[in-house]
Amino acid sequence: MPWAGSVSPTETTIILPPPPGAAAPALPALLAHGRRGVPVSATLAANEALASRRSRGEPVLPLAFGESGLPVHPLLAAELAETAGHGAYGPVAGTDRLRAAAAGYWSRRSLPTRPAAVVAGPGSKALLFGTLLALGADIAVPRPSWVSYAAQATLVGTAPHFVPAVPEQGGICEPAALDAAVLASHTNGRRIGAVLVTLPDNPTGRVASPQAVRELCAVAERHDLVVISDEIYRDLVHDPGTPILSPAQVAPHRTVVTTALSKNLSVGGWRIGVARMPDGATGAALRDRLLGIASEIWSAPAGPVQHAAAVALDEPADLAERVDRSRALHAAVCQEAARLCLSAGLALSPPQAAFYLYPDFEPLRGRLSARFGVRTGADLAALLLHRYGAGTLPGSAFGERASSLRLRLATGLLYGDTREQREAALAAPDPLALPWISASLTRFAEILADLAA
Repeated sequence: MPWAGSVSPTETTIILPPPPGAAAPALPALLAHGRRGVPVSATLAANEALASRRSRGEPVLPLAFGESGLPVHPLLAAELAETAGHGAYGPVAGTDRLRAAAAGYWSRRSLPTRPAAVVAGPGSKALLFGTLLALGADIAVPRPSWVSYAAQATLVGTAPHFVPAVPEQGGICEPAALDAAVLASHTNGRRIGAVLVTLPDNPTGRVASPQAVRELCAVAERHDLVVISDEIYRDLVHDPGTPILSPAQVAPHRTVVTTALSKNLSVGGWRIGVARMPDGATGAALRDRLLGIASEIWSAPAGPVQHAAAVALDEPADLAERVDRSRALHAAVCQEAARLCLSAGLALSPPQAAFYLYPDFEPLRGRLSARFGVRTGADLAALLLHRYGAGTLPGSAFGERASSLRLRLATGLLYGDTREQREAALAAPDPLALPWISASLTRFAEILADLAA
């Protein structure tokens, strides 16, 4: 019987070394346990399931995977190609050029940043993991929140604590509930040392209000919590007039900010991200720890990708225009999908950013139960996949109760199957009028109508 860590709220397990003096478990036992351990991330698993159906010639409606399904801008492709012949390792923290570009990017968003405060890595996901490992403390995460936060906390040997998100906002723990959770955790012999914010949010597509951010930072100050603000969707807020307040503007001495290019510029496969460390002694100590971890895990981000990323973070006019067009496309398609959900009688807070919406099928529970035997969100997601070929993710993947009938829908892969179609979607004055986008949304409407029948 292998020595095992505790089961997290996402039902992932980790293998821990045996206590001193205890016999190590046999290798076959370790391997057998591993097969029951951490599963493939829910988003990636759903994407692979859809790919398998598509390979068999079955029609699919890809609403599960959170990818911005747009072509790489030619400028970035050219910059990558220019340095593709350079294979040397670089600095662990990233090149001076990239860190200076990232500092400029944040400074233009009212977050004055020194290049020395920037750490680059192979995607913001790796940087988040490294930061959690460096902190070594339990972390509070909103319920709901992105599938990997709780899983990563479990992997590093700490515990995730789900705290209800601010109603109708998403991405941020309700401050009073966070305060109570920290006190309760301390009473139970554990210390919550960090809290995670997603601004804007995945899965809800919502943007936390400046007031909620201030109140959360006040709780973090009271309990000496590090705030980790995942701001990867910041450039994709549908209405540029929507106020956004980063926790780093309120509590710069205790806030880590992460971002990447995978969403705003659609280069998820390039795996490049940057983290902004807190100001002062806390930030310096955390940076040193993160660099030590990075040196043992990924050594340094890929050099050619860093070069292209530095150009992107400088925000030349061509790329700024691309982000603007992407934002408009995401808004048009995502908000139309939200309109269809509301028309079908679902409960939904309208999305404000990116390509996510988080409808609640609770108003249809009676019909879904009687007609299809649906009792849980996982039942509903399975029904949509197997009956309709629609990939979705249940709320339970984001920390909700199993009985919740919320689904996370992502519209970023509805823009076409070819580069030509996707470029046309970016250029179209009305992308909803394009036949392939219209067909996907019509199919979605038909599925909703059949569920509600």
